[in-house]
Amino acid sequence: MTAPIGAVGIIGAGTVGHTVATVLTALGWCERLLVASGTQRSASALVADLEDMSEVLASPVRAQIADVPAMRACEAVVVCPRAKFTNTATRDVRMAGLTVNAPVIASLGRQLAGYDGVTVMVTNPCDVMTRLFTEASGAARVYGVGSATDTARYRLALARLLAVPVDSVTGQVIGEHGDAAVVCASTTRVGGLPAAVPLQAVHDDLTDRPRRINQGIGRARSGPAGAVLAALRAALGLADGVVELAVVNPDGSCLGTPLRFTGGTPTVVLPDLDPAERRLWSAADHKTRTAYRLIEHHAKGDPAP
Repeated sequence: MTAPIGAVGIIGAGTVGHTVATVLTALGWCERLLVASGTQRSASALVADLEDMSEVLASPVRAQIADVPAMRACEAVVVCPRAKFTNTATRDVRMAGLTVNAPVIASLGRQLAGYDGVTVMVTNPCDVMTRLFTEASGAARVYGVGSATDTARYRLALARLLAVPVDSVTGQVIGEHGDAAVVCASTTRVGGLPAAVPLQAVHDDLTDRPRRINQGIGRARSGPAGAVLAALRAALGLADGVVELAVVNPDGSCLGTPLRFTGGTPTVVLPDLDPAERRLWSAADHKTRTAYRLIEHHAKGDPAP
């Protein structure tokens, strides 16, 4: 089998990085996986684990340790490191990593300055880190995956609440990957028809589901990894379709937005929002802009604002 992609870089050998690398090895999309992590020990361990899998499956993918600058040669880079900190937040859980993750992401952006491949951002707060990496690197194709994960969770939750098959549900979650997420209830359809969306129950599920996952297995991995793969597949032109991803707009906003990819080229396809949803969209924009102002100095390598 000839792999359609030459190389993919994985920065961060934690739960999501490990899961993405594992699935890419099994799928055989790329010839090489370049792995970088916070320690040589973790990068080496992940590469060894992937080598075992490649041998068992006769996969064409070959994993190797690499430094971050070497990933300029990759068609895509997945950014998923997490600074060491204890998250004790009960509200705005994803935003709790803002100040500790910012210097890590900004440093990676500067190391990949001018990178012209696809960058997929996973590190939380995902939308703000997407903007920070974009500003620090000057890269043009940077996508955050938070809203893609939220959209999948929304469709699962609504199918359960309405007792319908999940494949009959079409609907999206946009805005922030966090407490300011915007559920597009007004354009949601079930079986092609408008649906009465129990918004409070949906929001409760979107909040509770990742908490249940984290309590049971330590951290969500398969869902975010699936969002990464969907972003890679679309942005690299392997398949056309719509994916909800965060991108930096010319006005500086960076929110989860439905993007229709055709041959790897995205077009914004924002749904029609009712007045309440537009207010929530504006609130999410204000929240993420305010958060970015707290850490924007890292984009230029300044240690303090």
